[in-house]
Formats: sequence, C-alpha cells, structure tokens
Amino acid sequence: MNIAKETSHLLIQAQTRTISWANVYAVSAAVVTGVLIISAVGFAGPEMLHNAAHDIRHGLAFPCH
Repeated sequence: MNIAKETSHLLIQAQTRTISWANVYAVSAAVVTGVLIISAVGFAGPEMLHNAAHDIRHGLAFPCH
C-alpha cells in the first residue's frame, strides 16, 4: 500500500520548464539566417549550388520564379 501512495504522489508532481527569451531569440536568429542563406544561394553562379537552393525553396514552398 505504501508503494501505491508513493507512485500516486509522483504522478501528481509535475515539472515545468520555462523558456528564456535568449533561447527564443537564438532560435529565431538561426531560422532567419537559414532562410536568408537558402534564398541567397538561389542567385549563386555555380549550377550545382543554384539547383540545390532551387530544390530546397520548392520544398519549403518559397516562390522562386
């Protein structure tokens, strides 16, 4: 019976996790940087880079033409 009480007590306790604004800004900056890189490489000269960026932009539903 004691084990059941301890188990139910553990299930009642919930841990919360806060997200700091620094983490939000870091993730946002990474996403924006990635999008800018993918967009900019589409204008690159080498055909292989251009085609790779073109395929990625189509996969992300970005307009490219």
